[in-house]
Amino acid sequence: MKLYGLKTCDTCRKALKDLKDAGVEVAFVDVRADGVPERDLARFLTAFGENLINRRSTTWRGLDEAARAAAPLALLQAHPTLMKRPVIEAGDRLFLGWTAQTRAALLADG
Repeated sequence: MKLYGLKTCDTCRKALKDLKDAGVEVAFVDVRADGVPERDLARFLTAFGENLINRRSTTWRGLDEAARAAAPLALLQAHPTLMKRPVIEAGDRLFLGWTAQTRAALLADG
């Protein structure tokens, strides 16, 4: 299982801890430090659409209108911290956020 997020994000840390406590092996990918390959961003966009972009983030608020108008893939490549997180890849399934539904699906499987 892979968890894409930020090491400074409380939600990502909580998800990582809960999964590890449940005995699930998790590889952590820090989107700021490690980056996310274009093919993975494209898969995430296909799965989640516009929901993948965090329009409430500090990064989003700091962008001008021209930057905000860019294609979602280009935005995420230029500003990986715009990605809502965590994105969790479990086999062929993708999850966005550490919601009750995500926890139930992943911790029940783990």
